[in-house]
Amino acid sequence: MTDATGPGTPSVGVADLLDLWESGGTPDRLAVKAAVKASLAALVETAPGHAVEVRVPPFAAVQAIEGTRHRRGTPPAVVECDARTWLALAVGRLAWVDAVADGRVRASGERSDLSAYLPLTGTTP
Repeated sequence: MTDATGPGTPSVGVADLLDLWESGGTPDRLAVKAAVKASLAALVETAPGHAVEVRVPPFAAVQAIEGTRHRRGTPPAVVECDARTWLALAVGRLAWVDAVADGRVRASGERSDLSAYLPLTGTTP
């Protein structure tokens, strides 16, 4: 998942997106969307299941982690953050404990600690 690509999306690496944010710029929305979707797909592949809903609004949400299957209503466990935070976690530029401590990640419910799965295997900053 080194490139955030999709139909009609320029080839932009996650590191490039994060660097642009860090320098005060605004990355291309389609590139951010593609990177978020690809990294969430990598999480689902690494930790399949339906016990935790991981939300990165407005781009995507997935269910992952083994446990009780969520079907309707509010999931028993939810993790939510913005795209910049998620991508930094995915590639290891940000530690889970730091993101939770400073409020960049909102995690509630059983199994909502994703630190065992981050950074995602195969991602590079």
